[in-house]
Formats: sequence, structure tokens, C-alpha cells
Amino acid sequence: MQKLAEGLRDQGFEPHNLDYPSTRQTPEELLKSIAAAVERCCAGESGRTHFVGHSLGAILIRALLAEDPPPTLGRVVLLAPPNRGSEIVDTFGEYAIFEAILGPTAVELGTDEGSLPNNLPAPDYELGIIAGNQSLSPIGSVLLPGDDDGTVRIEATRVEGARDFLVVEATHTFIMSEPEVIRQVVHFLKVGMFDHTGEALQSEENPDVAQ
Repeated sequence: MQKLAEGLRDQGFEPHNLDYPSTRQTPEELLKSIAAAVERCCAGESGRTHFVGHSLGAILIRALLAEDPPPTLGRVVLLAPPNRGSEIVDTFGEYAIFEAILGPTAVELGTDEGSLPNNLPAPDYELGIIAGNQSLSPIGSVLLPGDDDGTVRIEATRVEGARDFLVVEATHTFIMSEPEVIRQVVHFLKVGMFDHTGEALQSEENPDVAQ
């Protein structure tokens, strides 16, 4: 996320690139870690607190804001978020090697009704979602119906209540480093909508967008 953080800093934001033990802790433990990190970095700041997260980090942001949103909450951008879960977790999550590599929280990202993302409430804040449509994983794309980024279906990134939605030519792993994505993140944080006039992107009408 460093390149994205640098892009935000260049546009006048003061980014805090938070790290967390994603492959070692349960969702409850991760939320405590992230809440503590947000408190340390943002307590006492006078401006609004925006959030930008990728993949699992995006889901953890939603979980955090559902439980304890900061009083200075601004806008939120989620990059390649498995908001409706991922079929890859459905297929491989039951294998011990999957949890051993990706951690106990990753196995909670399936598409069933009891999964972590599918138990989160709809956002009541200004939320923008950017999904990728390029894949580096032929196996992943075989398992995922429809267009995808190799890890998450484009349709599975959507969530009811989002303010805006965008599809870009990017893969799941590297979406946060794409110059166009960085530009769009900055645009949303500043004005609350993505720039749908750019030539390097594909815009889609989102049926879940609250107009």
C-alpha cells in the first residue's frame, strides 16, 4: 500500500499505513488490533478520518466501522473487497493448508450466509468500491463465475448502500498500485464520487448505488 500512501500524501492527505497480522489472528483479534492502531494514529486529529482498504483489509474496515466508527469519520474506499465472499474460500477453505498459509480469518471469507462479509450491515457512510477485471490466476478464474480479478468476482465486490462503483483494468494483487486507481481514490476522498470520464477505466451503472 506504500505507493498508494505516497499518492495520497502528494495530494495533501496525511496517510497512516497500518499493518496488522492478517495471517495469524482471528477476526475478533484483528479488529482489536486495527481499532487500537486507528486510535493511536488518529486520536486528536482535527480533520476527517478517511479509510482505504484492500481485500481482507476492506472487510475489516467495514467490520470496524459497524462496531466503533470514529467521530471524525469521512469517506471510505474499498479496493477489490470480497463483500459477498469468494468461491475460492468455499473450495479450499476446508483444507488445513489453506488456513495454515492464509490464517484463521481468511477461512471466514466464503459466500455462505454465515461468513464474515455477509454478516456485516450495509454502510451508512460515503463508500466507494473499485473492482479489478484482470487475473493472474487461471485456476482462480476457473472457480469464479463471471468476470473477476483472479480472487473475487466483480459482482461479489458490490454492497448495497455504496455511493459509487468502478471497474478498472487491474488484478487483485496489484490493484492498489495502479496509477488510475490511486487517482480515483483521491478523487473519491475529495468529492465523494469517482471520475467516470477517465479513458483508462470502465464505469458501470451500479444498481446498488444510493442516489
